[in-house]
Amino acid sequence: MPQPPAVGSDTQLQNLIDQALKGDATAHDSLLAHACDRLLRLTHKMFHSYPALRRWEQTDDVFQNSMIRLHRALADVRVESVRHFFNLAAVQVRRELLDLAKRHFGPEGVGTNHHTDGQPADDEGGALHDSAVEPNDLSGWAEFHAQVEKLPADELEVVNLLYHEGLTQEEAARVLGISFRTLKRRWQSAKLRLYEELNRDGQG
Repeated sequence: MPQPPAVGSDTQLQNLIDQALKGDATAHDSLLAHACDRLLRLTHKMFHSYPALRRWEQTDDVFQNSMIRLHRALADVRVESVRHFFNLAAVQVRRELLDLAKRHFGPEGVGTNHHTDGQPADDEGGALHDSAVEPNDLSGWAEFHAQVEKLPADELEVVNLLYHEGLTQEEAARVLGISFRTLKRRWQSAKLRLYEELNRDGQG
């Protein structure tokens, strides 16, 4: 007897998306609940990587702000696929982190002269620091996220899924409908591009 799809699986998520497109309010709520879980895990991951942020922000506040962004985005955007949904969620997380970095570590930010040696680590394949890509200090955070926004669309999708959404490389390849080899090539290309941009003219 066939087993029902696991909670949070791509199949279940696509079913919820299809139901939401038909106006099913319950399906829309379920989509938000799914995003809630991913955003909460992401928030914990980022705060673990950048402990100095806890000086000025609380995990729950960042989490709630990201959820508000996604809720507004879902009201304006017609999400038609799992791939689209993951990308939309990642964009909201990245924008919240970018605004947070600008607020605290811009020229007038209270955290401008504070640094941390913490680096992100993701055993599932989403680490960037293996190529010395992500800045080691919080003052470089805004520039990092700004450069991520400038990546080519195919590479940006990979960064969204591996880094911001925390998917494994196998999961990301499945969501994008590409081979594992193609995904790895795009991931390496994105990291190289970020490295070159962040270290241009003595940056990074």
